[in-house]
Amino acid sequence: MLDLVKDLCALHGVTGHEDAVRDYIKKKAEPFADEITVDKLGNLLIYRTGSKENAKTVMLCAHMDEVGLLIRAVTDDGFLKFVCTGGVDRRVLIGQRVYIGNKRIPGVIGLKAKHLSSEEEQKKLPKMEDMYIDAGFADKETAEKEIELGDFAAFDHRQVTFGDGMLKAKALDDRVGCAALLKLLEKQYPCNVWYVFSVQEEIGMRGAYAAAFGLAAGPLSRPDLAIVVEGTTAADLPDLPGHRQVCRPGAGVVMPFMDLGTISDKELGLALKNIAEKLGYKWQTKGFIAGGTDAAAIQRTHDGIRVAGIAVAVRYIHTPISSVKIEEIEQMRDILDEFLRTQPPPPTCGAGALPGNTGVSSPGPRM
Repeated sequence: MLDLVKDLCALHGVTGHEDAVRDYIKKKAEPFADEITVDKLGNLLIYRTGSKENAKTVMLCAHMDEVGLLIRAVTDDGFLKFVCTGGVDRRVLIGQRVYIGNKRIPGVIGLKAKHLSSEEEQKKLPKMEDMYIDAGFADKETAEKEIELGDFAAFDHRQVTFGDGMLKAKALDDRVGCAALLKLLEKQYPCNVWYVFSVQEEIGMRGAYAAAFGLAAGPLSRPDLAIVVEGTTAADLPDLPGHRQVCRPGAGVVMPFMDLGTISDKELGLALKNIAEKLGYKWQTKGFIAGGTDAAAIQRTHDGIRVAGIAVAVRYIHTPISSVKIEEIEQMRDILDEFLRTQPPPPTCGAGALPGNTGVSSPGPRM
């Protein structure tokens, strides 16, 4: 599992440029898939038929794209101006190594030297429009022979295992989810499964809207429910007050009950938590409501799809030094494996609800 995560994180898949990630996943999936489709937006949709007739159909979704940069201009001196795609904090950009485009041209995000900066300049964080990538080009003409406007720039992909079972890498959001889905795809389950690897999540869940609607209206089995598999924001730093700490690596797989775009289906969430306890795994929920995932797009498609989420806590998310607890990636996969192996629960409201099923159960351990 660790090697798979590392391989996925090493690929460059800045939002809108997910081709390398999609090609890798597609090749890995081919021996196990009954149907593979790439839709018009670039989502990779993989179907595997269940072993039981008239089985439910589950949609698992993980996004392929990562935050990064897009080249917007070239200066006369050959420096590259850029914009960010996704939620990148400009405080982490200064001094970062990047690779530009499919040619993987190396560059660095530079800054005026301290001894050339005024005291006032040193007190301020540079604006995005004042930042640049230095790829070593002598002038604009030289740069434009290698660079096109709109080329992506991805963060350096160096990876490090460190501390008590931690992994540092770029793009852990959401290559941890992609890795989990790839491992699950190797098995046949009683239920039918759509494995959806979506694009452009980081700029508004655009891929998931198209993928979910396409599946809901498509010729193959329509999803009865969906689980979004993610890397989520860990905020557990020492200077943060407790009420603002979202979740933390080492406290268990994350089972969010809501975010800024979705309130999770209670029965699906409860099923995931019960499985975690059955397997002897800790789980936690998010103590501070922030962000959003593909769940918002999936839940609202067509006439609605039941949806829940499961995630790994990622410290320093959306940076080149994102960090996770390795064992929690494996635990997330194990929970999903058991979820697919045992039939998911019916809804308690809407079509197919069972009278008297309230979904109430005693709470599990949570952080």
